Amino acid sequence: MRRRIAVFLLLIPLLAGAAGWLWLRSSLPPQSAERVVDGLLAPVRIDRDASGIPTITAANELDAAFAIGFVHAEDRLFQMDLQRHYAAGRLAEWFGEPALNSDEMMRTLGLSEAASRQFAVLSSDTQAVLRSYAAGVNAFLENRRTALPPEYYLLRASPERWQAQDTLLWGKLMAWQLAGTYRAKLVRARVATQVKPEELPILYPAYPKDGPTVLSDLAPILRKLPLDGLIERMAGGEDPVRASNNWVVSGARSVSGKPVLANDPHLGLSAPGVWYLVRVVTPQHSLTGGTMAGAPTVLIGHNERVAWGFTNTGSDVSDLFIEKLDPVDPKKYLTPAGAEPFITRTETIGVRGAAPVQITVRATRHGPVISDLVSGQNWAFLESGYVLALQATYLMDGDRTPQAFWEIDRATDWESFQRALAKFDAPEQNVVYADVEGHIAFAAPARVPIRGKGDGWLPVPGWTGEYDWTGFIPFDQLPITFDPPGNAIVTANNKIVPDSYPYFLTRDWDEPFRAERIATLLARQPQSMDSSSAIQRDRYSMIAARLLPLMIDAPAASPEARAAIERLRGWNMQMDKDKVEPLIFTAWLRELTRALLAEKLGTAFEAYWGLRPAVIESILTEHQDWCNTGATDVIEVCSEQLAAALDRALDQLKQAYGDNMDDWRWGRAHPAEFRNPVLSHIPLVNRIFDLNIPADGGSDTINRGDFNVRNAAAPYEDIHGPGLRMVVDMADPSAARFMVVPGQSGNPLSPNYADLMRPWRDGYMMVPEKRQPVTSETLVPP
Repeated sequence: MRRRIAVFLLLIPLLAGAAGWLWLRSSLPPQSAERVVDGLLAPVRIDRDASGIPTITAANELDAAFAIGFVHAEDRLFQMDLQRHYAAGRLAEWFGEPALNSDEMMRTLGLSEAASRQFAVLSSDTQAVLRSYAAGVNAFLENRRTALPPEYYLLRASPERWQAQDTLLWGKLMAWQLAGTYRAKLVRARVATQVKPEELPILYPAYPKDGPTVLSDLAPILRKLPLDGLIERMAGGEDPVRASNNWVVSGARSVSGKPVLANDPHLGLSAPGVWYLVRVVTPQHSLTGGTMAGAPTVLIGHNERVAWGFTNTGSDVSDLFIEKLDPVDPKKYLTPAGAEPFITRTETIGVRGAAPVQITVRATRHGPVISDLVSGQNWAFLESGYVLALQATYLMDGDRTPQAFWEIDRATDWESFQRALAKFDAPEQNVVYADVEGHIAFAAPARVPIRGKGDGWLPVPGWTGEYDWTGFIPFDQLPITFDPPGNAIVTANNKIVPDSYPYFLTRDWDEPFRAERIATLLARQPQSMDSSSAIQRDRYSMIAARLLPLMIDAPAASPEARAAIERLRGWNMQMDKDKVEPLIFTAWLRELTRALLAEKLGTAFEAYWGLRPAVIESILTEHQDWCNTGATDVIEVCSEQLAAALDRALDQLKQAYGDNMDDWRWGRAHPAEFRNPVLSHIPLVNRIFDLNIPADGGSDTINRGDFNVRNAAAPYEDIHGPGLRMVVDMADPSAARFMVVPGQSGNPLSPNYADLMRPWRDGYMMVPEKRQPVTSETLVPP
């Protein structure tokens, strides 16, 4: 009897664990089901293939939007809910005081208010689509008889009903992240307070020649502003995301005789990923492509007649205005028309485990006062006499971008596609286009400001009115081309307009490495889906090709340095995961950048630090005096700096990967990391659900695998890359190829949570319209 009791007691936790596991597994979509749901006009069928890609067959467009909302909720509910809380400044409700800084930032930006105002300017058709999508999400919540995704139980939270404005809030969040030039302006302003005005053109090669004069006037003011604190607080909004590729060739340069279009947008890697593939079939259209959970539109994809792709233009659609306080009444600020009171509102932030926190958000005629994020509610920095306000197009009224995407999905030719693009407001994007008639085109739609003076490269005075926005570039004067003579269009965040273009877009174009490499590869042969897919996987580093000849003759005192240089001499510049040379070169460049710039920039260096190939090339060829760090009276020649940097880099690599250089591999230091926003922060659990895989590529390769050299613990870890790949031949759009990563599902218990990680890494792509369904679900109205 005692043995039986002991066995029974041992079985209890095992059975409880098994029951809990089965209960959590019930949160996955059913293998087959028929559900009666409110909000549909007619039955909808949802078929999923082995990778979890749904094909939605609906009788009308509204039911299709409903079904997209339903499948998004089935597969990505927690992801949708988390980004809604983030954008609305409500993370502290779940995570407590550690999330207060983030919430204060989002409340200051006022994305929720902007989204609420946006809904009213959309067409009645678009409003109906957003309501139908929300109804689909809520139908899933209301008809759920199973477990929620496991993150909810860990947080002891539950989802709220989805509102149409929540989709717009998601859109505002994406616009803020993609058009985040404000952080770059803060970093530049901080650097400008640390160096001489004439040195800025070296640190920023595109800096205007007349800049030092302007800077001389602003530097004393910039030193009074809390730039360091703002840069730290704004870390939640990444530097401008300017890493994506797209191209299109006409039939004159393709194997099939029809256009071939390719796109691979690069965003931060995460689990779940940003992109979700879907196919939608209605009597009006057959639509396939990448969606983002939270919105009912295919953002990158094709229908039966046209295909399109997006990359970030990087245009400057936000400015930082230095507002001067009224010396008589510091509750007011100066404008060209005199002193004006700040616009204020009170925000109450719920905090888990603590009392709610109230903050007062101030705004000027330009936008929210972001310097209050550092000064706090006592506004301690008032004694400086200045505050900093952000003006951005995505915070302004009249934004019809969601309507533009809905109409893009249903365009049938270039004329209807252009009509849709005319409603696209923020942020500016490079859009490539192809159709079954054989036409190709490019446009860069957005509301891009026209400035009365200057270009907003640094914070500008707000009290004079000289630098105010005077309007926006007319849509018909934005960059555009249709059936160009060269029969090819390439964008990779590079400069898209000639110097003669009459309007200002930005000074901060990405360096043309990827664009040049794509153009070179396109010219080698007529294009097919196979050849364009191969271009997307290209790992050639043009940074290495440019810099290595300037570095390779450095004196090598140690056997390790001599061995490293010999390896680099024979390297083919391919950033292959199985090679050691990419690791040696990147570590060397990282240490060289630190050696040449850390002392000069002082406390501003950490925010500025990156590989900066154009800056290093300029120092090694034109400004070798910068190789004297000033540490001693002896001028250190660049060759000595190169040698010392290589020795430091090799010492670091030995500590991390062992003494034997033959054991070092780029992929070992450069794994693609896919972290879960909740599970990755729980000890032991993170070992199960964190995903990583050795990856090819670098910061400048077409197959991008970017990293953060400021991260001392993992400076080469791949955190930014092509979360979606697409190639379409307009001879047969139904055969278009796609890939997303790490998988379709956001549920860590799903077999589709990470099943695409290795195929993605190895360049495999899927044809959604040709794959067989393995599960089926039917939604029917009452």
